[in-house]
Amino acid sequence: MTIIEPQIKQTIQEHQANAPIPLGRLAKSLGLQVKLSTLPAGISGEIRPSGSSYVIKVNRHDSAGRQRFTLAHEIGHYILHRSEIGSGIADDALYRSKLSDAREAEANRFAAELLMPYALLQPQIAALGNIPLSEKAPQLASLFGVSETAMKIRLGLQ
Repeated sequence: MTIIEPQIKQTIQEHQANAPIPLGRLAKSLGLQVKLSTLPAGISGEIRPSGSSYVIKVNRHDSAGRQRFTLAHEIGHYILHRSEIGSGIADDALYRSKLSDAREAEANRFAAELLMPYALLQPQIAALGNIPLSEKAPQLASLFGVSETAMKIRLGLQ
């Protein structure tokens, strides 16, 4: 697992005060430029060097929840794999790229932790009362601005 620099970790934590996590503001505070773009079929997002920083493109044709996960995933590549980005990384609809499966899994875990931090998730789960976790997933997904599938995975339901 890649070690995250303390300053970057603090910046992330400052943006995780409330759900949904303000990804655009986080990206900006990290010096990243984010663009909604029409990308080739099957490509959800990409990150490329741009001058002294990086630009992240997110497929404008994906659902809002998918776009948010893609952006979080690409921020993960920037934080965890910056030295491996080279001229750019494009991730397909299953968040696969030319990087190893381990690197892609690491970026997916980072995205889930960024978007749905347990410190925010646990109180919301409790606030929804005594109903099965599977029935809480749609409300939690809406609150956190993610897909129901992403939330179910985070909750260990899939």
